[in-house]
Amino acid sequence: MRILGITLPDNKQSQYGLTAIYGIGLSRANIILAEAKVDPIKKIKDLTSDEENIIRKITEEFKLEGNLKREVSQNIKRLKDINTHRGMRHSRGLPTRGQRTKTNSRTVRGNKRTTMASGRRKESKT
Repeated sequence: MRILGITLPDNKQSQYGLTAIYGIGLSRANIILAEAKVDPIKKIKDLTSDEENIIRKITEEFKLEGNLKREVSQNIKRLKDINTHRGMRHSRGLPTRGQRTKTNSRTVRGNKRTTMASGRRKESKT
């Protein structure tokens, strides 16, 4: 089954298979299946063509895949352009939502921290 150019995995339950589409998580997948009156445990390969068409029609109402990715990137670009704090964090590749960065964050350079004991050792004069 293909929706929005994405081939859904046949052997997964329909509630989990729909999450292969960008913008559909587990809760939205369950909402779509409830609206289509399809059993969420039913495998994608076992769906009838009528059920597939109903699911396609419901998913077209949401902003998904390319349109959603475009909107997210435009929002990030806007934050960078107006020089907000979140925009600066995005441009530097750092966490934007207040996470701890001293010990928890992994950046592009990694999280290798050297201490005085392992980094520089004093040479004793003997």
